[in-house]
Amino acid sequence: MKTHALQVKRALVSVWDKSGLVPFCRSLSDMGVEIVSSGGTAKALEEAGIPVISVSDVTGFPEILDGRVKTLNPRIHGGILARKDKPSHKEELAEHDLKMFDLVAVNLYPFTETIGREETTLEEALEMIDIGGPAMVRAAAKNFPSVAVIVNPSRYETVLSEMRDEKGISFSTRLSLSKEAFSHTCLYDAAISAYMSGLGEDGQKLEEARLPEILVAGGQKVQDLRYGENPHQQAAFYSGPVSNEPALKDAKQLWGKELSYNNILDLDAALALVKEFEDPACVILKHTNPCGAAVSERGLADAYEKAMETDPLSAFGGIIGFNREVDEDTAKGIADGFKEAVIAPGFSPAAMKILQTKKNLRLLELPGLTDCPSDVNVINITSAGGGYLVQSRDLITLNEDELKTVTSREPTQEEMASLRFAWILVKHVKSNAIVYAREGQLVGVGAGQMSRVDSAKLGVTKANLPVEGAVLASDAFFPFRDGVDAAAEAGVTAIIQPGGSMRDEEVIQAANEHGLAMVFTGIRHFRH
Repeated sequence: MKTHALQVKRALVSVWDKSGLVPFCRSLSDMGVEIVSSGGTAKALEEAGIPVISVSDVTGFPEILDGRVKTLNPRIHGGILARKDKPSHKEELAEHDLKMFDLVAVNLYPFTETIGREETTLEEALEMIDIGGPAMVRAAAKNFPSVAVIVNPSRYETVLSEMRDEKGISFSTRLSLSKEAFSHTCLYDAAISAYMSGLGEDGQKLEEARLPEILVAGGQKVQDLRYGENPHQQAAFYSGPVSNEPALKDAKQLWGKELSYNNILDLDAALALVKEFEDPACVILKHTNPCGAAVSERGLADAYEKAMETDPLSAFGGIIGFNREVDEDTAKGIADGFKEAVIAPGFSPAAMKILQTKKNLRLLELPGLTDCPSDVNVINITSAGGGYLVQSRDLITLNEDELKTVTSREPTQEEMASLRFAWILVKHVKSNAIVYAREGQLVGVGAGQMSRVDSAKLGVTKANLPVEGAVLASDAFFPFRDGVDAAAEAGVTAIIQPGGSMRDEEVIQAANEHGLAMVFTGIRHFRH
């Protein structure tokens, strides 16, 4: 295979994203390149005074079906797919009066942007599925030894530079552009597949997540990371399927050094937890587990102070999440000590001035954090066993009508408020998970233990605040009464748990013996 520089004499240009289009094509024209174009692209070039030949003039056939069919023609694809190193291809082109293309610049209809809007209809989504564009891109990418393909306007200058300085586009650049083109169409089709999988038989969006028969997942690299969980591991951050919900990939880093792999995991966990609260809230995470959390009607600074009280030792180097704009008073608290990163809907100018004195503190802004709707089509994917484990996200909330008090004593109004708060928290703790809480404040956490009673004991040991008078939440049922006995010994007054154990009666009896109130939710929140 010849690897010589490619001379560009004829280009096919058909783009939706017209960024840099006019200066790019003007440069091509100045270098004597013949430009063939269609639709809005041809119109833009004509208005700019750049010589252009319409696709219809090349094919001898008008654009039809509202522009759905224009480039799907042998005079277009024959010119793209012909190999310059095969005499037989050149002979066939001559026989049918076809001309080769040397450069194809195409980008696609904005499908992902269209379906990202909540109000988009099925008809609007279908109209944004590009047919001719991907066909041209794939054809040119396949034939990269003979044709250069550009799908990203940011690559225009690279190509122009080589055409000026090297008198042609190098083989390595054509190969790089081909790789990018195939990835581009792959990601495009993955977005379409994900959208279509989320439709019911009536063409409407499904109200509940449905896992597809064929998993097609694609992602655009957001950034390379210094390394993975450890320095010897490679890592990068990719955007995932389109979602209406603001996510970490949409956050803007305002300050601080680059994010690490572990930072991103912790920030995502902080975001998932803090957005569950309506009142001003602060959460502090370490290794994806909350080590501090609080809500406060008095404001964010008070919520931060209470969250810090949970476990000041573990909060060192922690990740902080807020569901309100960070103000000056809150910033003063954050600046007092070492924290890794903060994510919030915004930061006041006064807060930024204070926090920018901490040169290593990462500050991430995510507007709309508190308004994110739940998108049923977003799934969790984990690699395992040479394949993938896929599940819908744990988005279920507490159903007050299904709560069942199973003990002789009903929880008081104050206990019930604390139980609800604790139940939100325990959903975000690694299993086996036990949470102690009181009046909108996390008191202690027992996370990731192999037995539930050990998690119950660990939560007491780790507590910086008094456990006596607190309530307890368990992410799954108690298999034995020992966990209840340990909680009662620590001074807990009420428990919320899923129920469903073979020994529920034994567990309930233990709670009654200790005078505890116990509520069953019927919902389990394992998090491995």
